[in-house]
Amino acid sequence: MAIMDRRRPIPPSEKGDAVMRRVPAPAQAVPPDRARRMRYTATGLLVAMAGTFLLAHHYQGLHPAWGFVLAFSEAAMVGGLADWFAVTALFRRPLGLPIPHTAIIPEKKDRIADQMADFLRDNFLTPSVVARRMRDSNIALAAGNFLLQPRATGEGRIRAGAAELVAELLESLDPERLGDQVRSGLARQLEKLDIAPLLGNMLSAAMADGKHRPLMDSMIRWAGLALEDNEEMVRKMIHDRANALLRWTGLDERLANSVLDGLYRLLAEVLVDPNHPLRGKVEEGLRKLADDLVNDPETRARVEATKKDLLNNPALADWWMNVWEKLRHALIDMMRDPDSALPGQLGGSLAELGRSLREDKALQTQVNRFARRTAVGMVTRYGDQIVQLVSETVRRWDARTVTARIEGAVGRDLQFIRINGTLVGGLVGVTIHTLATIL
Repeated sequence: MAIMDRRRPIPPSEKGDAVMRRVPAPAQAVPPDRARRMRYTATGLLVAMAGTFLLAHHYQGLHPAWGFVLAFSEAAMVGGLADWFAVTALFRRPLGLPIPHTAIIPEKKDRIADQMADFLRDNFLTPSVVARRMRDSNIALAAGNFLLQPRATGEGRIRAGAAELVAELLESLDPERLGDQVRSGLARQLEKLDIAPLLGNMLSAAMADGKHRPLMDSMIRWAGLALEDNEEMVRKMIHDRANALLRWTGLDERLANSVLDGLYRLLAEVLVDPNHPLRGKVEEGLRKLADDLVNDPETRARVEATKKDLLNNPALADWWMNVWEKLRHALIDMMRDPDSALPGQLGGSLAELGRSLREDKALQTQVNRFARRTAVGMVTRYGDQIVQLVSETVRRWDARTVTARIEGAVGRDLQFIRINGTLVGGLVGVTIHTLATIL
């Protein structure tokens, strides 16, 4: 398909082999004519034989040797012309004359396409053929050797190549566009996700395993530190709300100390006592929250609304773009740094994989079996489509493209046929003339 004319779409009314053959030839990728020099050589040899024939015919009465020269050149011309006609008739009509059974390849292009497709299907894309050819192939061992093959610099070829490939890929991509695409993809997935039941089930599972207790302990310690940092604010609040009598007698200060001491004591008791009633109240509230997240439509609706507000918040988009840029530059720096841990870990992991593929016979058997089944499955599913693609592609080539491609592939050897035909014809002519002279 790649060599078809892509400059304009083909309307449905123009489809069909008759129309596809009219695709303009300049749009086709015609290979260079590598047989031109040999064609000139073969033609020059034929012209030389014609000149020799004229010369020998003129001087044949002067010496008997001219008879041998005449016989050689005459037969060489006949052989050269016959082979020129045969070679030319494969690709075009000799001298443009409508001789039957000439221009064979252009005229039989569609049949060639079908036969190429049949050959491909019968010899390569049949499940039994693929399975038989892959049965003796140790793909796992080859992959292991490739992963372990060292470079000249001493580094693993995969480590250096993969790290540089990833770095160049990250640099070549449009960061803003890619970041927007990733963000949009994540947003679409989050919009489809009903997050409230997920959070409720996660909370229930965490509480069932007791994983919420360390979090509660951390929150209690944080509350104690926050209270300690804000003692003066608490004292001022109590002092401002106390009446004049309490302030005059100094009882407001004692009241503030009592409140703070009571809060510190409460936090300490809750921290050291896993069965404290306050902990039970908190756990009860968490269980109810988990149940509401799963079963309460109102709670789920509030969570869903909060999620949509976050996804539509421009600040979240800006935050994500900053995170993405930092992550992208960090990955590029790590991939380009030979002492970075990431390329080293990548190379080490791939080397370990290669070592396992090369040494573990059981793993080789499993990998080879998987590769064989995968190849057979692909051939079974897509073999007919590949064959049809080859046939239709060749059918859609114009006659000039088909002729140029085939002649470019075998034209040089065909010109040797012309040269050999000229020389062999001359030798046969000399042989016949010699026998006729002797007898």
